[in-house]
Amino acid sequence: MLTEKPTTTAPAKRDADDLICYFEGHYVPMRDAKVSIMTHAFMYGTAVFEGIRAYWNVEQGVLYGLKIREHMARIRKNATMLLMDDLPSVDELVEMVVQTIRRNDFHEDAYVRPSFYKSTRAIGVKLHHLEHELYIVAIPFGNYVDTDKGCRLMTSSWRRNSDVALPARGKIVGGYVNMAFQKSEAELNGYDEALVLTPDGHASEASAANLFMVRDGVLITPPVTDDILEGVTRGAMLELARDLGIPHEIRSIDRSELYLADEVFLCGTGVQISPVYELDHRQIGDGAVGPLTRQIRGRYFDAVRGRLPQYAHWLTRITEGA
Repeated sequence: MLTEKPTTTAPAKRDADDLICYFEGHYVPMRDAKVSIMTHAFMYGTAVFEGIRAYWNVEQGVLYGLKIREHMARIRKNATMLLMDDLPSVDELVEMVVQTIRRNDFHEDAYVRPSFYKSTRAIGVKLHHLEHELYIVAIPFGNYVDTDKGCRLMTSSWRRNSDVALPARGKIVGGYVNMAFQKSEAELNGYDEALVLTPDGHASEASAANLFMVRDGVLITPPVTDDILEGVTRGAMLELARDLGIPHEIRSIDRSELYLADEVFLCGTGVQISPVYELDHRQIGDGAVGPLTRQIRGRYFDAVRGRLPQYAHWLTRITEGA
């Protein structure tokens, strides 16, 4: 498998204000995309969002968007949870994302954040009878965490918000304050990330990443009923496991079971695939990147950069190449 490496030539840095975004029906420089401080989403977190990566293939001179359609299908569904209707179709949203990336002419990895947000200027906690708008931001973006060495986790004292309180599967902007408590607690205590438990004490996920472990050659991940985000990258991991013939299970995981795991890794658009080498001062496995994690990670990075034709259905070609 090809080991993931950064591009050899760093592109010239651009002022973020010069980047082009989609904002309320128009493609405009970031500096012109402004909302009022009275905007409902700003005041109450009434918005849903997605995180999408685009990967630059330096050999081909091509930028590939990863699973754009899946992300756009999910954001439409999540928007309806916030009582938003009259939404663009998945095809229309995919085209908006592609055009936003394309107009910035990236020759490097990028991150795209679309968001439907309640745009009405109003005081009052509610979801109904409010206008909504869409923005799409695209920025250059490298690694969120170290995908080679991996990360140290601590079990957070903050529990994942329950589905009966604020559904984690919804990618609701206001809900990410829960994750912010977890992430800051971990980092301020000298760790890289947090393991987050459900209200009944099962392992849910990290602060903003899905969780996998390996025990006795079986890849295991928590079910969607354990207050996790129904991750697009999580789905890709399960697809890779099937293709590689790796046995896998979807079931609840106890905290102490992770201490005994042979391998643990996190996955998501931001973290990509990041091995976990320590949890709560306990070494995971032998402390090195495990063989199944290494196998899945190598295949994933080859797939997202367009090196494996069998995963072409994951990708949207943004640039035409040389």
